Amino acid sequence: MVTPASRRKIVTHIVTQHRLSEHHACRLINLCRTTYRYQAIAKQDGSLLERLKELAVLYPNYGYPTLDGMLKNEGLVVNKKRTYGLYLQENLQVRTKKRKKLNRPRLHMVLPTTLNER
Repeated sequence: MVTPASRRKIVTHIVTQHRLSEHHACRLINLCRTTYRYQAIAKQDGSLLERLKELAVLYPNYGYPTLDGMLKNEGLVVNKKRTYGLYLQENLQVRTKKRKKLNRPRLHMVLPTTLNER
């Protein structure tokens, strides 16, 4: 699968080197012209990320939903999916405790000696 970013480079090369129009180059590569012209806007998550790290250090047993609620109360975040993405990006996952297994000795079954005995 070819990414749109690599297709943009190919279209730019065709337009500059072979002097084809943008329209024809995009049709040749099968790329929409709006995708070719799209410029991503970088997200400003610096303060949100720092506060998320601080809260994760203060409350190590809290998962991302609780931390997201705390950040919402402070007015830093609106979308929980963004908080979850940052949470995973920084590897702030809470360790899950292993289930304690009850250790019982095995008892052998007593064989019945008479009728109607269990």
